[in-house]
Amino acid sequence: MNVRVKRVYETPEAKDGPRRLVDRILPMGLSKEKAKITSWVKEIAPTTELRKEFAHRLENWDQFRSCYREELCGNIAFMDWANSLPDMVTLVFSASDRVHNNAVVLKEVLENYEDFRKSCRH
Repeated sequence: MNVRVKRVYETPEAKDGPRRLVDRILPMGLSKEKAKITSWVKEIAPTTELRKEFAHRLENWDQFRSCYREELCGNIAFMDWANSLPDMVTLVFSASDRVHNNAVVLKEVLENYEDFRKSCRH
């Protein structure tokens, strides 16, 4: 599977393929149409509690990443969504940090999906 991550504010490109917004909250000042969002999958975004704990502080990144992966393990909507993805998908997010955000974690999980699923069974 080819998974890309992109800020929702970046100009959409044809090579993006389907663009899936993976945030719980719609970014301010931007319509789904303008951002060319194929679908908005807020049910797989980190919970509000986890998002607030992370608060986009780098010192919380490892804990956030671990907790978010745990949330995904127990999220049936995520498993259904991941099993139905096309070979190419772009995960779009609104965070200003391009390296430390939920879309990056999702990309890691999707690129190693079989191993991730096995780890969820423990």
